Amino acid sequence: MSLLSLSHSLLIRVSNLRASRGDILGSRRAKLIADKLERGLGLGFWGLAWSAGWDYLKNYAWRDWNYGDLYGVVSDLNELMGYLGDLTRTGSEVEKAAWVARNYQSVLRISKRVMNKLLKVFRQSGALREALEMIQIEIVEGGLLKDCLEIGGKDVRGVVQILKDLASQYTAAPDDGNRDL
Repeated sequence: MSLLSLSHSLLIRVSNLRASRGDILGSRRAKLIADKLERGLGLGFWGLAWSAGWDYLKNYAWRDWNYGDLYGVVSDLNELMGYLGDLTRTGSEVEKAAWVARNYQSVLRISKRVMNKLLKVFRQSGALREALEMIQIEIVEGGLLKDCLEIGGKDVRGVVQILKDLASQYTAAPDDGNRDL
């Protein structure tokens, strides 16, 4: 639930940032994603979809997983955590803007790799894959990552840390034919 809550908060702040810049369409896209997450927090449709997705993972997906892709996600998230650690140590808004200008392309490259690997892991169609695809498009075409970095590295780092912790739990192949998710 922390992942959904933190992601929702971050997306609302991105929506507000975009609106303040006059990017009404970008603001609406971020708000749409946040609204879907909010329904998940209240265990509405997205909450049920999330639950169904985890049930799928728990009962079926491990049989077809490419654990190498998942391990690659953890490795990439570790690299991303290093960058975000540097960002969170910046002091002023000027330092933060300079850091983003220097490092954005590297962070974007890593983020694209993570999204591509997650889409390989979650290759079955469904709510989880659709959510990943929507976020991937917003990162690549909509500047979501840059906006998140502009807002603050601590929240982004929190989301990445939670994702890394979740992915780390499943990097070892099942040894008894059954995964306890």
